[in-house]
Amino acid sequence: PCRSVLTVACEQTEVLLFDPVSSKHIKTLSEAHEDCVNNIRFLDNRLFATCSDDTTIALWDLRKLNTKVCTLHGHTSWVKNIEYDTNTRLLVTSGFDGNVIIWDTNRCTEDGCPHKKFFHTRFLMRMRLTPDCSKMLISTSSGYLLILHDLDLNKSLEVGSYPILRARRTTTSSSDVTSSGSSGPRSVGSPCHQNDSGLLSEKHMSRSSQREGGSPRNSLEVLTPEVPGERDRGNCITSLQLHPKGWATLLRCSSNTDDQEWTCVYEFQEGAPVRPVSPRCSLRLTHCIEEANVGRGYIKELCFSPDGRMISSPYGFGIRLLGFDAHCSELVDCLPKAASPLKEIRSLYSHNDVVLTTKFSPTHCQIASGCLSGRVSLYQPKF
Repeated sequence: PCRSVLTVACEQTEVLLFDPVSSKHIKTLSEAHEDCVNNIRFLDNRLFATCSDDTTIALWDLRKLNTKVCTLHGHTSWVKNIEYDTNTRLLVTSGFDGNVIIWDTNRCTEDGCPHKKFFHTRFLMRMRLTPDCSKMLISTSSGYLLILHDLDLNKSLEVGSYPILRARRTTTSSSDVTSSGSSGPRSVGSPCHQNDSGLLSEKHMSRSSQREGGSPRNSLEVLTPEVPGERDRGNCITSLQLHPKGWATLLRCSSNTDDQEWTCVYEFQEGAPVRPVSPRCSLRLTHCIEEANVGRGYIKELCFSPDGRMISSPYGFGIRLLGFDAHCSELVDCLPKAASPLKEIRSLYSHNDVVLTTKFSPTHCQIASGCLSGRVSLYQPKF
């Protein structure tokens, strides 16, 4: 968070640490895990967590990197995401076993820390918390986006215990969201699409929608986000990010046949619906752009700038800096009536392989990118 360290998750069990100012290599955690490292999340300026395909999460302290603080066991398949609720100080992880697990890091020991399964959905790809931790968003390889409103991490969810808050845009699979069981890892390049009946019965949905008073905690909304050019072929939501001010969500989607990729921005539409029995959707597509169709089967992680005015997106062997308009205006100042193209502000190329991830510095005008062959590049763009 204080931008003094750049951490890099690597395919072969390693975590690399760099000084982003001097670009000097600080340390290599050569056996951070027993399999590919997927994600790194700082809890504060010294403690950070890593997750891996070895099904574990590890906690590390920058002041003592020779050993892990502890290793967390609970997932049964590849762990892909780490979030941290700053309000409750709970660590939240998700994996290809379909589970979202809550960890109480305040009670960690060398043997791990107390945890519980919070939620389960089939084909889970990515999970994020909004900046104020009031919502949880979950993307799936079957093209659905799940939103848990008025989030309460202290309450685990069971089938039927989460009311449907808003109407669904399309019929969803009854097997997509469950409270128990697990599904193994699956290929990103061939997402499964279900044709079963609705997630919950229409009778249950109508009854939940008509409840009086404010929205219940952990109200579930299931959406099929509009993706330009998909032509009813379905899509896989591979990357999911949140606007730093909580105004929008950013998705990277690929078509079911992996021959198209899109970056899409969806504005959160807050406020009570006009009619409880026919409420509006929480998200509205505002901007989008087609991406380079390279590196099929690999997930490309994109991000917002710290002020939310720009998007950094992997594009072939480089990255593109995208804006909502040519002047890098705030999203709220240039909301279109219909979905508009994102504007390309600058392209940066320094890799000899497909770029898979990119990240802005939280405090400086600096961007990092990493490619499939292992090269990490740092940029200080001038406009």
